[in-house]
Order: sequence, then structure tokens, then C-alpha cells
Amino acid sequence: MYPKINWNYIKKYEDINFYFWKGISKIEINRPKCHNAFRVETVKEMIDAIDICRDRRDVDILIITGSGKKSFCSGGDQNQRGLGGYIGKDGIPRLNILDFYKKIREIPKPVIAMVNGFSIGGGHVLHVVCDLTISSNNAIFSQVGPKVGSFDGGFGASYLARHIGQKKTREMWFLCKKYSANEALKMGLINKVVPLNKLEKTTIKWCQLIQKRSPMSLRMIKRCLNAELDGQHGLMQLAGDATLMFYLMEESQEGKKAFLEKREPNFRKFTKFL
Repeated sequence: MYPKINWNYIKKYEDINFYFWKGISKIEINRPKCHNAFRVETVKEMIDAIDICRDRRDVDILIITGSGKKSFCSGGDQNQRGLGGYIGKDGIPRLNILDFYKKIREIPKPVIAMVNGFSIGGGHVLHVVCDLTISSNNAIFSQVGPKVGSFDGGFGASYLARHIGQKKTREMWFLCKKYSANEALKMGLINKVVPLNKLEKTTIKWCQLIQKRSPMSLRMIKRCLNAELDGQHGLMQLAGDATLMFYLMEESQEGKKAFLEKREPNFRKFTKFL
């Protein structure tokens, strides 16, 4: 039995839809006329939305998707591409999509890519950096950088190789072939394939299952899995969350209480398992 979903706007933007329902947030790229390609302003809006998700205690999990039934995201809008990046309304070239990829990695909550069609180029990297990917059976996956004079050497290549291996990653980048949802599933690129008319409901069911899990456990396992690839930055985030965990413990509270009461703390009564 699938749940009845009633999305409500969190905040309205020009290029994206930003929704909330029962602890679940959804960022939906809303540029269907260009297959949900992103421009500088699109990415700025997505960064603002994910920052809101990070800060709101009632948001447990985030879905990223595209509007319509044909495209998840086709990467950067080539009409907006200039020398040094994509040109924003202020005339400055930027590659701020890299900042959004990092935000997905950094947010201490699970992020699910709900792929509803073409996932191409930077849009393919977008689903790769999400924690999980659920795909409709009409989805197409492809890296196209060498066809249009670009590449992604970080998440789009090195991290992709952690998912599907070096040989398959090189095949994707060197040949720029298109892969079906079932092919993507077989190579370990995505987690699940469902009919398009069941995509959102299936994704919501996964979200609701995850919502039953320990938020701190999910936060820490995400940090640990990221740290192996993200180097010093990932280790610093892991260390920061370890500090947070300690601040939540009785031993930490005893230290604070003893200081305020001007006495020696008794830490040993909380360390019987060490």
C-alpha cells in the first residue's frame, strides 16, 4: 500500500520547486524545456534549499529529482556556458555545481536521487554523489564530457570508479555511451529500478523506512563512508561529528556540571564499559 503524498512548498524559487511532507524534503529542478539543465541561478537556489534542509530539525531526509517525465537532469546548460564556467546574470563565470555536490556530501542526512529520465553529464554526476539512487525504467545514464569539451575528474570520475570500477568508468567517459536503467542496475551504478508511475511512491517508502533508523547512526555512517574518499576534509567532518557525539554524552555533561559547581568531576562512573 503506497502512502498518499501531499507536498507543500517550503520556499518558492525561479528554477526549482522545494517541497516538504512528513519529514521528507524534495528539491525538484524545474527547467523541463532544457531537460532540467542547470544554470548558475539554478545551483544557487539548490544550495540555498539544501542549507535549509540541513538546519531544519523536522527534515529527516532529502530527495533530489527533476520535473516532468523525461529528464532528471541533463547537466550544465550549454547555452549559458562561457570561458571559465557558466555565466550567471551578473556576468561572472562559475562552476558552482561543484559546491552543490559538496553540500550533498556534507549534509548529515541521507540524500536520495529520484531519477525520472535522462541523467546526463553533470546530471549524471548529480545522482552519483547522492547517497542512494532510485530510477524509473525509462531512465538513461551517460557521461558526455569529452563530446562537449568538458570532464569531471573528481566525483564524476574518481568517485564513480568506486561504484562501478575503473574499467567501466573509463568506458563511460571514453565512449560516452548511453546506458539503460537495467544496465545501470547491473553495473552497481544505481540501487533500484521501478516503473515511472511508481517512482515517487517507491522513493517515499524508502524514505519512510530510513526515517525509522537512528539519525545519529545514519549521520555517522555517512561521515565514515565519505571520509575514505574525501581525504582531509572528510576526516575533519567525521572528527567534528565525533565531538558532537561526545557533547551529547553523560561524561561531557558531568564535566560541564562539575565546572559550574566548582568541584572535581567524577568521569569514572560513566565509563564502566571501557
